[in-house]
Amino acid sequence: MSLLPARARTDIAPPVLLGVLAAAVAAAFLLSLAVGPSGFGFGPGGEAGALIFWEIRLPRAILGALVGASLGLAGAALQGYLRNPLAEPGLIGVSGGAALGAVLAIHLGLAQLVALALPIGGLIGAGVAMLAVVALAGASGGPVTLILAGLAVSGTATALISLALNLSQNPFATVEMVFWTMGSLADRSLTQVWLAAPLMLAGMGALLLVGRALDALTLGEDAARSLGVDLVGTRWIIVAGIALCVGAGTAVTGVIGFVGLLVPHVLRPFAGHRPGLLLPASALAAAAFLLIADVGLRLAQPWVELRIGVLTALIGAPFFVWLVLKTRAELAP
Repeated sequence: MSLLPARARTDIAPPVLLGVLAAAVAAAFLLSLAVGPSGFGFGPGGEAGALIFWEIRLPRAILGALVGASLGLAGAALQGYLRNPLAEPGLIGVSGGAALGAVLAIHLGLAQLVALALPIGGLIGAGVAMLAVVALAGASGGPVTLILAGLAVSGTATALISLALNLSQNPFATVEMVFWTMGSLADRSLTQVWLAAPLMLAGMGALLLVGRALDALTLGEDAARSLGVDLVGTRWIIVAGIALCVGAGTAVTGVIGFVGLLVPHVLRPFAGHRPGLLLPASALAAAAFLLIADVGLRLAQPWVELRIGVLTALIGAPFFVWLVLKTRAELAP
């Protein structure tokens, strides 16, 4: 039996919704493998074709799918826990911490000395940010405390990134730091995939476990507690899952914003406003969205050079403004 009131039910059956989204991800993944600067198809024959496929297109497609799914799932989980459609994964500061770790690796010259210094620095930054949020929020803090702790950590990370840019005396390092904060799937290798994928998959697995708890939370905290939901445990599973998903993704691709805000909100009516169903649906839809956005960037590459984080911001910012205005109108007396 559903824990939600009848008004929240959707006309789209869950198997149909998830099946359509899974098919969209498969199509987008194949399209990502087939489109690139060398032309349409799976690369020319011979050694050059194998190199293009295995070293350029495949890592990019895998990361696009994993990072997109991580951001969508993290956004849906955080919105469900906070019961706020305006929440997004960057709210708890992990993406800012990952970006700071990568920027420091560039600023200190470690990225030029060690090939994996950039993603490892990002992972360390994400871990430190998560520990800081946990320490600030405390064991008994509620959603408001979690938001404030995340904002404090995110603001601190942003300030330190600005400080690193301001103090940098190497113009090439400065440009690299700026580009990193814009996010990109280009020029990533299978080594980076193997480094980040296990952490993202572990985070996604953790977040998928809280679907029933989030369904119960739509009835209120007291009702959820009476149904046997461990609210404190649920909160820390969500924080840890988001840290693993978003931290690992940001560590290898840079900051890609708005995906975790936009995709769950668009899908919510089709999922019947059920957080438990919205979790896997958002993961699939966000994976397809990011893959298609990346394909669009490749097709536009001869005329304009855009980073995928810039594109998602250009799409998401107007949507965010519209969402704020819509919410304000709904709350107006």
